Amino acid sequence: MTRPSRSPSRFNYALILGATFASTTSARADDLVVTAAASLTNAFTDIARAYETQHPGTQVNLNFGASDVLLKQIEQGAPADVFASADEAMMDRAASAGRIDAASRHDFAANTLVLITPADGTAPAKLGDLVQNAYKHVAIGNPDSVPAGRYARQALVDAKLWDALQPKFVQAQNVRQALDYVARGEAEAGFVYATDAAAQASKVKVALTVPTATPVRYPVAAIGACKQKPAACDFVQFLATPASQATLAKYGFSPLSP
Repeated sequence: MTRPSRSPSRFNYALILGATFASTTSARADDLVVTAAASLTNAFTDIARAYETQHPGTQVNLNFGASDVLLKQIEQGAPADVFASADEAMMDRAASAGRIDAASRHDFAANTLVLITPADGTAPAKLGDLVQNAYKHVAIGNPDSVPAGRYARQALVDAKLWDALQPKFVQAQNVRQALDYVARGEAEAGFVYATDAAAQASKVKVALTVPTATPVRYPVAAIGACKQKPAACDFVQFLATPASQATLAKYGFSPLSP
């Protein structure tokens, strides 16, 4: 049984989305809407500002959320010029639907799934310890819409713990919400990316690095054809520059393996 999500004050991605759509209704031709996985929030905020500095007159509007939800918004006609996903599956789906310029697609960063606890909480020595009574609530992104949740589900299935832990799960709408549940002490443990844990280092601690069957890699692509959206493809390429890669590393993203 899955526990319903609670509603404490937290970063409201729905409001950000509404504001983004409102601003793009009258957006100029050289403005960009970059739709990106929630775990990229800090890094992309800095990268967008750097891009604007190098491209005077261009405004980068950022829209963050769970990758699956973002793709659904794109499929429903929401404004978007660039899509950065937290897993390959969503980008594959976008490619299959003809939503992206396939030639622009590339992976630009990697990450690691971790298990966190509140900073003053008891850290489990292994995943199996989560079945103990000390861990009444375990935050996890909804596996049906959040890549981090899918990575966590697969790890728990492989460890034969998925069924046993289901009554403890507090499902989150995106990985940053899962982080917030733990940071606020509303869950005794949670599955997030290493970069998310680093963003709240004073409130959470990493208990375990969780091996994933599929490497956590971030693909990006322009929405639509590059010949119609040259600025979108330029931003996609900007993510591969040394400056952007340094920003990603600053926030804990790993370089891509060969």
